[in-house]
Parts: sequence; structure tokens; C-alpha cells
Amino acid sequence: MPVYDALIIGAGPGGLAAAMLLGHAGMRVKVLERKDRPGGRCAAFSEQGFRFDIGPTFFLYPRVLEDIYRDCGHDLFAEVPMTRLDPQYRLIFGAGGQIDATPDVDRMEREIAAISPQDAGRFQKFMLDNRRKLASFRPILESPWTGLTDFFTPSLLRAATLVRPHLSLDADLGRHFTDPRIRLAFSFQSKYLGMSPFRCPSLFSILSFLEYEYGVWHPTGGCSAVSEHMARVAGELGVEFGYEEEVEALLFEGKRVVGVKTNADEYRCRQLVINADFARAMTRLVPDGLRRRWTNRKLATKRFSCSTYMLYLGIDGRYDDLAHHTIRIATDYTKNLDEIENQHVLSAEPSVYVQNACITDATLAPPGQSTLYVLAPVTHQHPNVDWTKAGGPFREVVLNQLEKLGLTDIRQRIRFERVCTPADWDAGQQIHLGATFNLAHNLTQMLHLRPQNRFEDLDGVYLVGGGTHPGSGLPVIYESARITSKLMLADARRSPRTNGAAHRSSPTPVANPTDALPSGC
Repeated sequence: MPVYDALIIGAGPGGLAAAMLLGHAGMRVKVLERKDRPGGRCAAFSEQGFRFDIGPTFFLYPRVLEDIYRDCGHDLFAEVPMTRLDPQYRLIFGAGGQIDATPDVDRMEREIAAISPQDAGRFQKFMLDNRRKLASFRPILESPWTGLTDFFTPSLLRAATLVRPHLSLDADLGRHFTDPRIRLAFSFQSKYLGMSPFRCPSLFSILSFLEYEYGVWHPTGGCSAVSEHMARVAGELGVEFGYEEEVEALLFEGKRVVGVKTNADEYRCRQLVINADFARAMTRLVPDGLRRRWTNRKLATKRFSCSTYMLYLGIDGRYDDLAHHTIRIATDYTKNLDEIENQHVLSAEPSVYVQNACITDATLAPPGQSTLYVLAPVTHQHPNVDWTKAGGPFREVVLNQLEKLGLTDIRQRIRFERVCTPADWDAGQQIHLGATFNLAHNLTQMLHLRPQNRFEDLDGVYLVGGGTHPGSGLPVIYESARITSKLMLADARRSPRTNGAAHRSSPTPVANPTDALPSGC
């Protein structure tokens, strides 16, 4: 039986980025994906000529993936066509007013002043403050975390004064903006982390900053087109892919993983990367007795993100007055968040997000038709909501919210429809509790308190994706792959091959990394 240098469970964004980097370094790599295509939640499906991204639709902060491509001898922007959006999105406040968010500083200042004259002129100060915050904290987000000692590095001590860990995101934004609607315009991005801005750490003001500084992009064909191209690049670098191969068991020698068993075969490996949903992978694949820090009991005490209710709609005709991205924020946003995070009930007036991508990208639908991707944040799986009963009524609630965006004829124009509830995310996508943004990003679940990239409970196992450091969101997931790949190469005593991109220092390898390798390795 051949022995792979690395096996990767899951062809999601993190698994694909790790495959590229490890393949380029000369490792023998195989990716095992239970679906019939790459991308994981960042894949697409097509029906009746309509193409939909399953998950992420905002492509942000391309710098990380651009560096990964350059490291592998490729050019992201030359090979994956993208359009920078302006406006980036339209925000409509149920409490009144709207903003067409734009990276044009003068226009954005006018958008803010039209809603809140007292906040006029404060956007540039927000940008300057967060430019400094990102520059200070970026080395921390781009490095592995192993324990409390990492808190006392000079870089973190310098960053602490800018990050203000004692403040929530909303409270931090209160230093810049007085109007709660303006603060929401710069904090709704905490939904990428599955958190309320009133509980989300203040560090994450950098999320909205990244949108304005580096752009919100639409890859032609959707974010899934990026995943598909990454799989092609990895294949060119010698990476093997096994599609429709679900990993059913890990093979152990003591606490060391030496291979996997799939529905089709068995494979041996020197190192294993888990790109599957963290909590689901642990409870399905790793006996509880082999886990010390992340036992089933401890996982049950962790906070998990919200989930999402999805409508993928193929529409007759177009809505040319609807922005590429539109977010309607509930009139009582605080109540909406409380219903999601604490009461675990469905809102009568939820916030909704709509992507109307065909005004930018006509490849996504047949001529004369268009796609709408509709998302409402909801509670993750909870006994309070039975989706077999609640699904139909909540669909009507969401469609009613679309009518408030001017889509008054939406029901009669639907030609294709697919629904995805938290129960579907749980069963169909194998996401623990259907929590689409994984472990929440509160202070007790960040940095060394998050599952580590070199997984601490098992030998020879590494993590990539939203469930490990640095966290969720596409750019951060790509960064997790870069951190993990460097650790793996260091542990295997291999040097990364570079192609001109700037690189940070390599991480320290574990002691005696070849100890207890499976026989034949």
C-alpha cells in the first residue's frame, strides 16, 4: 500500500490551499472529498441553467490567496477573472435610511452624512485607526498559537493597546460613530463570525476595514469558481483527488493517526490534515478516549455560531435596480440578535441578505433570467425550532422581507427554488448543529483557546478551516492553511519552495517528528 506524505480530509477552501502549498513543496498529497466536486461549502450547484454558490458570496481581502498563488508559481488575478464591486453592497435599515457602501472615501463620507450629520468626516479616522490595528495584529493572525506564553510576545503586547480587548465591537465603533445605524454599517460583518456586534471582540472592526481597503470582489462564476481553479492548480502540482470518498474511520497506532479508511479504500499517511467541520469530525472519527482537551463533554460546553436559512432562487427576468449585494437590517436589530443567540426562536422580522449577482455576471443564469441568493441568519439547531414544521411559514416571512426591498412580484417570478435550513446544513453538509460559522469567536475561543493548527490531542494531525486558528471567513481560512502547511513542512523537515512572495519565518518543528511513524514510512 503506498504511503502518502499527507492526506487531506475535505476539499474545502482550507484543504485546497493546503494541498496547493504542500504539493508545490514536493509532498505526495491526496485529498479525500465526500462530495463529487471541490469546494465544500464554497462549491456551486447548477439546476435548469442557474448556478449558485452554496456558501460564501463575498470575496474579501484577496491578498492572502494571492500570496499562496504566487508561492505556487501562479497569478490569482490573471487566472481567475474578478470584478471589484462599487458599491460594495447596499445597506437598508429597517429603522430608516440606507447606505451604498463604497471604497470612494468622499462618496462614503457623503453616504454617512446623509443619515447622521454628526458622524460626517469620521470615516477617514475609522480607516486610519483600523489600518494601524491590522498592521499591528496581522503578524499574530498569521502565526500559530501554542499556549499562554504566546501572549507575552512583543508583537502582541504592542497590539493590545490598539485591539482594546475589553471592548465589544459595537463599543469600539462608538469611539468613532454616534448613530447606531452607522455603527451597524461597520459591524454587521460580525455575522461572518456568527456573532452579535454587541458580543464580538473589538478586534474584528478590521473586517469592515478590509472591505473598504482591499475591496469586495465577485469572481466570475462565483466564489466557487475560485475553489474549482484551486483544485486545478493543485492537480497540476501533483496532488491527487478522491471524490465521492467519504472518510469513515481514522487508523491509529496509539494516539498517532497513520491513515484513513474511506467508503472505497484505505490509505496510509505520515501526516493528516482535517478540513472537515471540527466538532463533527471529532465526534465521528476520533474516539472520545483519545481526546484530552476536546472531549465530547468539553465540546458540549463551547459556544457555536448561528446558522442560516437559505433560498436559492432562479428568477424570470432581472432586477436591475437591486444591488449586487443588499442587506436589509431588521428594524429591531437587537431583538433579532437576541432571538437568534439567546432565545433560539425564529424572528417575525429577520434581517436578510440578497445577492443579485447577474447584474455583474451574466454567466450565472440563462438569457433573460437571473439568480437570487437569499440568506437569513437564524439560530443553530435547537429544540425550540422544528424545521419540518417551521420551514414553510418561515419561507413566507423571508419572502415578505424581500417585498420590502421592492421585489413585490417575487413569488410569481420564481422558476427554480432550493431551500437550505440549519437541519440541512447539519445533515447534508455535516456541520455540527448546522452552525455555519463554526465555533464562535468570543475571547475564550480565540488564539490558543481555539483548536490548534497542529492539533494538540493527536499526533500527526493538523487542522485547517474555520474551526481552528485564526478563525472563519474565507481569507482567514486561507491563512489557516498557510500556517498549517508551514508547520507540516517544518515537522517533516522539508523546506517550502517559493516563487518570490514575501515569507515570514518558518515555525519551529516538533521534537523528533519521525518518531512513531507507521511502518514503511
